[in-house]
Amino acid sequence: MTGLKIHQDKCVGCGLCVKTCAADALAIQNKKAVVNEACFLCGMCLDSCPFKAISIEKQAAPKEDLSAYHGIWIYAEQQQGKILQVAYELLGKGQELAKQKGCKLTALLFGNDVANEAQSLIAYGADEVLLCEHPLLDTQIGENYIDLFDQLIQERKPEILLFGATGFGRSIAPRIAARRQTGLTADCTILEIDPVKGLLNQTRPAFGGNLMATIICPNHRPQMATVRPGIMQVQPCDVTHTGEIIRVDYPDQDASKTASIELLEQVIAAHVNTIVDADIIISAGKGIGSQKNMELVKRLAELMGGVVGVSRPLVDIGWSEYQNQVGQTGSTVSPKLLITFGISGAIQHLAGIGGAKTIIAVNTDPEAPIFSVAHYKVVADCVEILKHMIANLEALPENGLLIEESKDKLS
Repeated sequence: MTGLKIHQDKCVGCGLCVKTCAADALAIQNKKAVVNEACFLCGMCLDSCPFKAISIEKQAAPKEDLSAYHGIWIYAEQQQGKILQVAYELLGKGQELAKQKGCKLTALLFGNDVANEAQSLIAYGADEVLLCEHPLLDTQIGENYIDLFDQLIQERKPEILLFGATGFGRSIAPRIAARRQTGLTADCTILEIDPVKGLLNQTRPAFGGNLMATIICPNHRPQMATVRPGIMQVQPCDVTHTGEIIRVDYPDQDASKTASIELLEQVIAAHVNTIVDADIIISAGKGIGSQKNMELVKRLAELMGGVVGVSRPLVDIGWSEYQNQVGQTGSTVSPKLLITFGISGAIQHLAGIGGAKTIIAVNTDPEAPIFSVAHYKVVADCVEILKHMIANLEALPENGLLIEESKDKLS
């Protein structure tokens, strides 16, 4: 039986465990410790007891034949009938992992009237698409998806299941993992197959981005992870790639469960050009010197038809909003052109810009780590370079047309 156990023959009623417990789950009665329902099995009392009178008993999960699990699945999230970009990014990484494992790559497409999107998933690398259409899947109400995922996992047994770390992906993935009693690594930035053990190495930032933690799930299946949008590369579309579209049935729902949830209103936010989907990013770090110089960064971004990005220190000191932060603890970006001013290039920042096609870095320090990934390096005062670039662009006639032509060349 699972729970905290007090060994009465060892307990002397000293009360040290009571003082340690932050949940008020322990008390002394008749000179012995007793536990109540507030206990959440944190284990702190075990270390506090010098008499080893406390233990946690956990019911062992039934052992399962892990060799029965095969294949890599990615959830192709869609909104209003259109597949999100992160789904194609997952397919790109999925192709690489499936090749290493020698298995099929499967995309899961759930919604209402979304069958016309299935073929695009095959063109971007899926070997098969599990398609489920049902009115209850028309909106992103997690309760309407969990049973479907659970049923398909039980029936088809995938070895790996990947989600985009979107709001909806982060909502349903933990519930699916809990239902299947398996692990989940959230917000991954690197996924690799261990060449020896064949396990999925799931790497994510830890301790505020100061460390990278690689997590494995050796004893349960499927191995599950959510992946940050913008971190993986979309592979070229191949219309000659063939695959199978398999329709699956929506599971019978408990009427009381569906009746208890009612969508009152759905508000779709207006699309804005963010650093995640921008083609051109003008990014600044502490090297710009003062907050007033952020106006120069904004002006250059405006002239070039791009958006403003910043390193974490500028967000921490209040010079910019978090939504503009580039890096592992902000947004991972993959623009066609990234120009950085006064960014030294901490490891967390470099990991967040790896997808950029062209990087131009401006810094006074010739040994700045940012130069190790930059395609073009400028050792100079970043404020002076900003001013020169702005002046030159403003002096050009019809610079807007020139910028559009530059974007085409970047493509």
